[in-house]
Amino acid sequence: MRRFPEHIPATTSHSRRGGPDHAFRYGVDYVLIAPESDDGPALFSRNRFNLASVHDRNHGGRPKAGKGASWARTIFAGRGLSDADILLLTQPCFLGYVFNPVSFWLAMKDGKLCAAIAEVTNTYGDRHSYFCANPDLAPLGPRDRIKVEKLMHVSPFQEIAGDYAFQFDIRPEKVSIRIDFRNDNTGLVATLTGPRAPLTNTAILGALLRRPAGALRTIALIYWQALRLKQKGARFRARPAPPNQEVS
Repeated sequence: MRRFPEHIPATTSHSRRGGPDHAFRYGVDYVLIAPESDDGPALFSRNRFNLASVHDRNHGGRPKAGKGASWARTIFAGRGLSDADILLLTQPCFLGYVFNPVSFWLAMKDGKLCAAIAEVTNTYGDRHSYFCANPDLAPLGPRDRIKVEKLMHVSPFQEIAGDYAFQFDIRPEKVSIRIDFRNDNTGLVATLTGPRAPLTNTAILGALLRRPAGALRTIALIYWQALRLKQKGARFRARPAPPNQEVS
């Protein structure tokens, strides 16, 4: 039986096509947790301040007003997965600061991924979640492409138009997720890939040494890449109102 939480020392890449092309690749640290358990090393906590932590209020609903795993269980149960085991794949808070462009609620049955909720948050504080599953709720394999309509403004250099295609490869030894965005004018492929390992105090300290400031570094890199896109001549679009529904 697997023990949680786990550490995912991952690599994320983004490759943009069309008006203008742009690409980058960074290291990023995620944790995979059983979101109703308080287990973990001394430097990690759930719902308590620590060097690294995950708080229910940051997930499952509006940012800073989330309901945590109970929200995810309600969503999964409403779609026929009331008996699934729930995991949360997310970037942890470091010293209380957090920003997650995307976290994933995973519904697991017999060790296999049956559905996922991609919890997308933009830098304006808006959030929308996308439910991803096969029509018959058969386990999601790496070749399954789950298409959903893009409904929320994420990048100011892209329209709210087109579709996301999600692909999940969740194995005992690694996590690999691919998001392929397409519309008539531009495209973007984003990936998250990394090995699964126990979360230890040494892993937490090592993550901070390799990538200081954690999520603060993430948002700084987002603004840096936005500046580079602006310098390349990408068209800036003002933020529209977010969608009314939480999940699509």
